[in-house]
Amino acid sequence: MAEAGARSPERVQSLDRTFSLLEQLADGPMTLSQLAEATSLPMPTVHRLLRFLTSQGYARQDRAKRYALGLRMIRLGQSASRGLGPWITPYLARLVDLFGETANLALLEGDACVYVAQVPSPRSVRMFTEVGRVVMLHSTGVGKAILSELDDEEVTAMLERTGMPARTERTITTVPAMLERLALGRRDGYVLDDGEQELGVRCVSVPLKGLPFRAAISVSGPSSRVRTEDVPHIAPELVEIAREVGEQFAAARANGVELVG
Repeated sequence: MAEAGARSPERVQSLDRTFSLLEQLADGPMTLSQLAEATSLPMPTVHRLLRFLTSQGYARQDRAKRYALGLRMIRLGQSASRGLGPWITPYLARLVDLFGETANLALLEGDACVYVAQVPSPRSVRMFTEVGRVVMLHSTGVGKAILSELDDEEVTAMLERTGMPARTERTITTVPAMLERLALGRRDGYVLDDGEQELGVRCVSVPLKGLPFRAAISVSGPSSRVRTEDVPHIAPELVEIAREVGEQFAAARANGVELVG
């Protein structure tokens, strides 16, 4: 018993170091040396822990030799983050009240995104996407909004893994064209799906910032109603609501209140 008790502090220290690495990876891919510097851990220790995390599927290494969260870790995060849906519904309802079109919330799931909340338009002809539906990033507004929060190297690696099949004749199908579109999105603060997932549908989307996972909200509807000239009016409201969501989430966490889970 004494021997087991003596080992306990070492185990706790190892767990503490492991979670420190995972917290760093939650912000995006990092090299071995970057992780060692960020956590103030010796390089051999970081390498040993990463080797264990990788073997268990909680971390992975990309083509650039950077480490990122693995699928098992992402799934754990998703089980908590999907609880965001009920909390954010009032914000989506505000968008529907403002524009009369469907409002959506989607989260990054591996190399795709999943719709986790929606408030549908009250109109008889409206856009509808099943909650829980998984879609590709390159052809959707929410997907491109999420991609706009990543650096070009990470976007390139992700799109090379998934491919960029054409959903319609308007779908962006090359990495350079996508990087150009994302640069515009970062400049403007929003991105469009202009008939790229489904012809005749336009979607305006913005990323949610300050959350412990990647997410985006959007307003979508028929192109005849969500017109190009309407976008400058829709986008600022989306940006404002995204800002409010981020601020409320940060304030809640600062007060020890968990809004998801």
